[in-house]
Amino acid sequence: MKPPVPEPTTLDRVRDWCSIAARACWAKGGEDTVILSVGRALAITDAFVITSGSNARMIRTIAEEVEEKVKAGGGPAPIRIEGLDDARWVLMDYGDFVVHVMATEARDFYQIDRLWSDGERWDWMEEPLASGE
Repeated sequence: MKPPVPEPTTLDRVRDWCSIAARACWAKGGEDTVILSVGRALAITDAFVITSGSNARMIRTIAEEVEEKVKAGGGPAPIRIEGLDDARWVLMDYGDFVVHVMATEARDFYQIDRLWSDGERWDWMEEPLASGE
């Protein structure tokens, strides 16, 4: 008889949803996609997913793909989404994690990767993506 599989913790689910979000970013051309654990320094969320897009249309497309894939993966809907109008920095607040889809220039200017560089980077591309994912 196999031992019971432990229930995933909240942080395990957050990691899974962040990985799904990061893969969705990558699938739509997001660049330099990273997941940073920020929960120890920032009590309001556990992780940031950060990616760059080269233009407003791409940024909107990435944000739409993230929302669709996280939901399809059993994740929550965003609590709120900000920045879709000008699409220079779209912030998708999921509560336990936040997705930042930024124009390359905005990301270079604000350097949030560097600001939160003390956070652990989570691997998100551990397995090859299946076609259509």
